[in-house]
Amino acid sequence: MASVEETPDTSDPGSGGYAAARLRLLHEESRSGPSRRSALAGLTDDWLKALFTGAARESGVRGAALVAVGGYGRGELSPRSDLDLLLLHDGKAAPADLARLADRLWYPVWDLGLSLDHSVRTPGEARKTAAEDLKVHLGLLDARPVAGDAGLLAGLRTSVLADWRNQAAKRLPQLHALCRERAERSGELRFLLEPDLKEARGGLRDAAALRAVAASWLADAPREGLADARRRLLDARDALHLVTGRAGDRLALQEQAQVAARLGLLDADALLREVYEAARTVAYAADVTWREVGRVLRARSARPRLRGLLGGGRGAPAGERAPLADGIVESDGEAVLALAARPERDPVLPLRLGAAAAQAGLPVSPHAVRRLAAHGRPLPVPWPGEAREQLLTLLGAGEPTVGAWEALEAEGIISALLPDWERVRCRPQRNPVHTWTVDRHLVETAVRASAMTRRVGRPDLLLMAALLHDIGKGWPGDHSVAGETIARDTALRVGFDAADADVLGVLVRHHLLLVETATRRDLDDPATVRAVAEAVGSPGTLELLHALTEADALATGPAAWSAWRASLVADLVGRVAAVLGGAPVPDEPDPAPSAEEERLAVEALRTGEPVLALHTRQEEDAVGGELAVAVPDQPGVLPAVAGVLALHRLTVRAADLRSLELPDRLGEVLVLRWRVAAEYGSLPEAARLRSDLIRVLDGSLDVAAKLAEREAAYPRRRGVVPPPPRVTAVPGVSSLATVLEVRAPDAVGLLHRIGRALEAAGVRVRSAHVSTLGANAVDSLYVTTAEGKPLSPAESAVVTEALSQALC
Repeated sequence: MASVEETPDTSDPGSGGYAAARLRLLHEESRSGPSRRSALAGLTDDWLKALFTGAARESGVRGAALVAVGGYGRGELSPRSDLDLLLLHDGKAAPADLARLADRLWYPVWDLGLSLDHSVRTPGEARKTAAEDLKVHLGLLDARPVAGDAGLLAGLRTSVLADWRNQAAKRLPQLHALCRERAERSGELRFLLEPDLKEARGGLRDAAALRAVAASWLADAPREGLADARRRLLDARDALHLVTGRAGDRLALQEQAQVAARLGLLDADALLREVYEAARTVAYAADVTWREVGRVLRARSARPRLRGLLGGGRGAPAGERAPLADGIVESDGEAVLALAARPERDPVLPLRLGAAAAQAGLPVSPHAVRRLAAHGRPLPVPWPGEAREQLLTLLGAGEPTVGAWEALEAEGIISALLPDWERVRCRPQRNPVHTWTVDRHLVETAVRASAMTRRVGRPDLLLMAALLHDIGKGWPGDHSVAGETIARDTALRVGFDAADADVLGVLVRHHLLLVETATRRDLDDPATVRAVAEAVGSPGTLELLHALTEADALATGPAAWSAWRASLVADLVGRVAAVLGGAPVPDEPDPAPSAEEERLAVEALRTGEPVLALHTRQEEDAVGGELAVAVPDQPGVLPAVAGVLALHRLTVRAADLRSLELPDRLGEVLVLRWRVAAEYGSLPEAARLRSDLIRVLDGSLDVAAKLAEREAAYPRRRGVVPPPPRVTAVPGVSSLATVLEVRAPDAVGLLHRIGRALEAAGVRVRSAHVSTLGANAVDSLYVTTAEGKPLSPAESAVVTEALSQALC
C-alpha cells in the first residue's frame, strides 16, 4: 500500500461524476427493487472499469482483472452495501507496480465513503485461500468480471466451481453447520421484533447458502416463491439503508414505520408481516434443501458398502415404502403419498398426511404437499368425521405438529381448510413477552395443550380451543370478542355440534379470564369468584379453561408463566369450582386476622414501631417470600413500605392491606401482607427492611430521592418511547371497593409513586395486585374512602385523574 506521501490524487472528475450519478439514482422515485440494484451495480461497474483502465495504464501492469464477488458479484447492490472486490493478477507484475495499481483502485472508493472489502491474489492463491476458507469459497461462486483480463477469472471460476462440486460431501456439511451457528446467534427472522434481514435464520445469508447448494449439483431448493422472497428482503434492506443513511441489516423498531412508508406499505405491521412471510419461505426452503442434502450424502456413503455386499452390482434395490395411513407411506425418511393415492378423490388426504407424519415424527415430503395443493378436492362443509379426527390427531401429536403444520401451510393448504387462518398468518405481536407470531403461537399452544389432554374430559375441545384462542387477532377490536364468533363458526365448519361450538366460543372469549383475574383481582372479594363462575358456567368448561390458560401462557414465552402465576390461577380455579359445585359464595370476606397478624399488631402497638416477619419460599422463577408488616396507623405507610422494597430490589407481586382494632387495646394497626420476589440473589434480612422502614417513616431516609437516582440509571432501550401510563376505574368488579387499574411502563418504585399519589388523594388502599409482563406493569388497586366505602363516580374520576397526573 502506498505511503501517505504517495497517496494518489482522487480528485478525478470521474469519481465526482459517479458520486453525483449514484445520488440521483438512489433518489429516483420511479426506480426501486431489482431495477435500482441492477442499475447501481452497472453504474459502479462503469466507474470501476474507468478507474482500472487508467490505473493499469499508469502502473504498467498487464495480466490483471478486477472482479466483483459476493452480493456485488450477483449484481445486487444495495444503497450502502460493501463493495467486495478481488484484484486478480497473473503474478508477473512487479510488487511495487501491483501496489500502485491497487492504490489507484481502493483510494477513490474509500474517499467516496464507500465500504470496501478487498484482496489481491493470483488465481492459484485465490483457489488455495478458497480451499482453506469456506466464506472465501462462497464469495467466489458469485464472482463476476468488472474490468481487465476476463480470461483470468474464467479459469479461476472453472476451478472453483469444480472444487466446490468435487468437495460437496465435505463443504456442504460445513456450510450447514455455519448456518445453524448463525441461526443460534441471530435468531429466527420471522419471529423477531427487530429482525436482522441478513444474519437471522430465513434471511439473506440463508438465501445465498441455497444458491451455493444448488451450485454443488447435489440438491436444489424448492423454487416456488423463493426468488420473490429474496427480492422482498432485499427491498426492505434497500429501504432501511435509504431511511437511515447508513449500512445495516437490523430493522429497528424506531425505523420500521419509515421503512414501511418508503416501500409503500400501510404501516410497520404490514412491513413486518411481509418480511416474516419472505423469511418463512426462505427458512422452509432451507429445511427442505438441507434434508435433501443429508439424504443424498447418506445414500452416497452407503453405496460403496452396498456394492461390496452385492458383489459389484449396479445398485441396491429400491427402499421399502412402509405404510403409515390410508394413502400415506414412509419413504426415504419422509411421509409421502402412496402410489395408489388419489388426491382428486380423497379430500381428507392432506389432513391424513399431516397427522400421519406428525404421529410418526417424520418430515412431510414437499412434493406430496405440492401435489395435494394442485390436485386436492375441497372438504365439504361441515367436514366429515374423519377429517375432524385427523385434524385433532395432527394437533395432538406434540412437537412434531409444528413441522407437519408448516409443511401444509407452505402450500396454502391450511388457509384453504380454515379460511380465517390467513388473517393471522405471519401476523406480528408487538409485545416482547410473545416469542412467536400469532399463527405460530396458536400451533405452539396446541403443542402445549397436547401434554394436558389426560387432565380434561374433552381433549378434542381443548386442542381446538388452543388452535383458535387468538384467531380474533386478525380482526379489529377486542380479539377475544371477535375470536368467539370465529371459533363458533369454525367449530361448526369442522363438524362439531352446536353445544360443543358454544363451549369453544366460551373458551375463546374468556381465554384470558383466569390469569388476568388471578393476578389483578382480590380473590377474597366475593364478587371476584362470583363473576368468574358466571362467565364460565360449568365445571367441565372450567376444567378446559384452566388447561387452556396454562398452555397459552407456556406457549407465549418464559415471562408469561411462573410458579407464582400457576399457584394464583389454581387458587382461583379451586374457589370457582367449589361455587360451580354448589358451595355458597360469602357476602363478605373473612375479616378475622391470622395468629401471626395479631401477634405482629400487638407488638407494633407495644413498641410504636413497625414489626416485620419474612418467610422465604423457593419458586421456580425466583427466590420469593411472604412479608407481613404491622405498623401503628399513620399516613404514608403503603408508599413507605413499597419504597423500601424497591430499594432492596424486591419485585412486588401482590399486597393486601387491612386495619385491625384489637380488643382491650387503644389505637389501630395497619397490617400489610406482601408477596415479593428477589430480582436476583437472595431476599434481604427482615431486620434491614425494618430499619429502613423506620427511617422512611420518621423522615430520615428520603426514599423518593433514592428511587429517583436508581430510576435515572434504569436501562432503557435506545429510541423506544413507551406509551404514557393509563389509569382507569373498572366498574362492576367489587361491591366492597373501587378498583383502579394502572397500566404503565415498568419502572423502579412504580408502586411507591402510586401509593404516594393515592395518599395525597385521601383514599385508602385495601389491596394491590401487581402483574408485570416484559417492560409493562398492570397494577390493580382496591381503594375506598377513609370510611371504608367504595368511591362515588365523581370521587373515582378525581382520583383517577390525580393518579394519571402523578405518573406522567
